[in-house]
Amino acid sequence: MNEVLSQNVFFVKEHVGIFKAANNYDIYDPETGQIIMECREENLGFFTKLLRFTDYKRMTPFDLLIRTPDGQPVVRVKRDASFFLSKVSVLDANDRYIGGFKQKLWSIGGAFTILDAKSRMVCTLKGKWTGWDFRFLYGKSELAHVTKKWAGLGKEMFTSADNYVLEISDAVPADSAARQLILASVMCIDMVLKE
Repeated sequence: MNEVLSQNVFFVKEHVGIFKAANNYDIYDPETGQIIMECREENLGFFTKLLRFTDYKRMTPFDLLIRTPDGQPVVRVKRDASFFLSKVSVLDANDRYIGGFKQKLWSIGGAFTILDAKSRMVCTLKGKWTGWDFRFLYGKSELAHVTKKWAGLGKEMFTSADNYVLEISDAVPADSAARQLILASVMCIDMVLKE
C-alpha cells in the first residue's frame, strides 16, 4: 500500500466545471497545501458522457483511478451501471480486488456497507439527511469522518464542484486496507448518494 495513505487528514477538491461529464478531484495534504493524490475518471464512453447530463447520471458506470502526482497507482474504484442500488468494487495499486461497498436500501441521509475482499464488513458509512456529514463506523467506534467544506456562493450556485475533508482515526492502522476502502468510499459519496 502506498505510504501516502498513512496520514490521517485529507482535503479533497473537486474540479470545477459547468458542463463536465467526468469526475476529477485533487487530494491535498491540508498542512502543506501540496497535492498528494489525483483522482481521475479518464475512460468514459460516449453514451456514459451523454447520460451524465440527464436525470440518469446516478445510474451511470464509473471507473476512478486514484494515483500520486508522479503516476503511482494508489486505488481504483469501479461500478457498472446501477439501476437500483449501487455495488462498487475497490482495487489496489495492482488491480487486485480488496473489497467494495453496497448501498443500503432504507437509509435516511445515505449509507453504505463497506466490505473487505471476503465480503466481511469493515465498517458502515452513515450520513445525515440534513447536510453533508458522513461517519465511518464499526459498531460504536468511529473510524473516519468526512464533511463538506463550503466552496463559496459562486461555485455552489453555478457548478457541482465540492470540497471535502476526510479525517481518519489514529485507531486505523497505517497499513490497513480499510484506509483504501474509506478513501474510495469518499470519492463515491457524491456520485452515488448526492448527485
